Amino acid sequence: MKPLKDKIALVTGGTKNVGKGIAIALGEAGATVYVTGRSITEKDVKGITNAGGKGIAVVCNHENDDEVKSVFELIQKSEGKLDILVNNAWGGYNRLRNRKAYSGFKWKAPFWEQPIELWQEMFNVGVRSNYISGFYATETMLKQGYGLIVNISFYASRKYYGNVIYGVAKAAVDKMTMDMSEELKKHKVACVSLYPGYIDDTKKAPNPKKETSIFVGRAITALASDKNIMKKTGQILVAAELAREYGFTDIDGIQPEPYDQL
Repeated sequence: MKPLKDKIALVTGGTKNVGKGIAIALGEAGATVYVTGRSITEKDVKGITNAGGKGIAVVCNHENDDEVKSVFELIQKSEGKLDILVNNAWGGYNRLRNRKAYSGFKWKAPFWEQPIELWQEMFNVGVRSNYISGFYATETMLKQGYGLIVNISFYASRKYYGNVIYGVAKAAVDKMTMDMSEELKKHKVACVSLYPGYIDDTKKAPNPKKETSIFVGRAITALASDKNIMKKTGQILVAAELAREYGFTDIDGIQPEPYDQL
C-alpha cells in the first residue's frame, strides 16, 4: 500500500541530509517528488525512485526568486497540481560546513562576536525562501482547494541553542507557519512546522536518542495521509511525537524519543 500514490510533492534543498531523507521517505510512500538544489542532478534523486516513487531533480538557487518561480511553473505545467510542499532549504550551516573558508567562525560565540553576514545567510535561505516558496505554492493549492505546507524548524525557536541568530530565524519560521495557517485554513490548505530530532543517517543499531532523516520524512507522509490534517494546521509538531500518534517507526524499527521538550 502506497499512501501517497499519485501525490505530487516538492522538497526544497533536498540533495543531502534531512531534505534528502524526507524526499526518499515520500518516494517510499509512492509520491512523485520534485527536489531542488543548486547543483542537483538525476543521481541525487535516484534513491526516491528506488524507494518506490519518482524523483525529479530541479536545479534551483533559493536565493533567486525567478528560479524559485520557475520551479512552481514547471510543476504546474507538468503535473497540474501540488499536494505537498516541504520547505527544507537552509543556508545557516554554510560556515560550519566550510571550515577552511571560515576558519575563525564559532557557532557559540556571543552575538556581538558573530559576523553580521550570518543574519542574511540564515534568513535569506531558511526564512525568506520559505515565504517565497509558500507564496508560489499557494497559487496552485488555492485553485485545487487543498494542500499541505511543512516548514522544517527546530527547538531553537523556543529555547536557547547557542546562537542568537539561529534562534531568531527558527522563531520566524514558526511564526510564519502560524500566521500563514490563519489565512490558508478557510481554503483547506494546512501549514505546520516540524521539528526533527538528533539526525544520524549512519546509525547501525537501534538508538532511541537518534533518528534518521527518513524518519522525519515518514512523519510528513503520516501528516499528508491524515484526512483530518486541518486540525493540526498552524501547529508546531515534533517528528518523534507524531510517530507515537500515527504508529510509524524509524528504519531501525523503533520510535525515537523526542530530542527536547517544547
